[in-house]
Amino acid sequence: MSIQHRNNVLCHGDGAATVMLVHGYGCDQHMWRFIYPALARRYKVVLLDLVGCGESHLGAYDRDKYATLHGHAEDMLDVISLYATGPVFFVGHSVGATIGMLASIVAPEKFAAHIMIGPSPCYINDGDYVGGFNPEDIDGVLQLLDADYLEWARRMAPVIMGAPAQPHLSAELKARFERNDRDIARHFGRVTFTSDHRADVPKCTVPSLILQCSDDLIAPREVGDYLHRHLPASKLAAITNTGHCPHLSEPDVSYRLISSYMEEILA
Repeated sequence: MSIQHRNNVLCHGDGAATVMLVHGYGCDQHMWRFIYPALARRYKVVLLDLVGCGESHLGAYDRDKYATLHGHAEDMLDVISLYATGPVFFVGHSVGATIGMLASIVAPEKFAAHIMIGPSPCYINDGDYVGGFNPEDIDGVLQLLDADYLEWARRMAPVIMGAPAQPHLSAELKARFERNDRDIARHFGRVTFTSDHRADVPKCTVPSLILQCSDDLIAPREVGDYLHRHLPASKLAAITNTGHCPHLSEPDVSYRLISSYMEEILA
């Protein structure tokens, strides 16, 4: 099976540097539609769907390979090797940011920089670490995911999207969730929400920009502060936004921060 077919890879633009845009849990490359056209005027833009999501090849979803996020990180290195030209900027949203971080630890020479949108190395509170959810909260999310996936989508879409002034975005996210293969979504959800990659954070030496929303129930400000303290060569920028998806609800601000950081790295 080709990598293009496996990950539904699409490329736009022909700049000397490459921007890879990688979505979060349950989403797909369509989530970048407000940002990628402007990026493609200056860079080569690589869009993809994580295996098991969007228009990826669902038959390629191996539960053993994707039992951890390392399986997806391996896929990202495949895509870079085949499609990237020049310096590579990895723009990852939510769990996509963690996947990119893991890939860069394996092959840091392949990355110019990361841009992490709403990242979280661990969603579960642990001692002094604030991940946003108590263990029983995550248990409840996963129990609902297993018992009634459509109800999970109905409840979680507005929590994840936020953007109360733009209810169409929550409706869009709910519809996206509903199109997913439910068995894969349950498996990937458990991997996503129970993963703990705090020990990996200091191993990432690639320059990184952390984009943190001001009011995000999925990745609260404390998570951005934690990453900034422990992630070498990192910068932290705040976006005034309610929700976890500023590339949809505040795309102009998100684009400006992303593009200015890349210009800074390339200067």
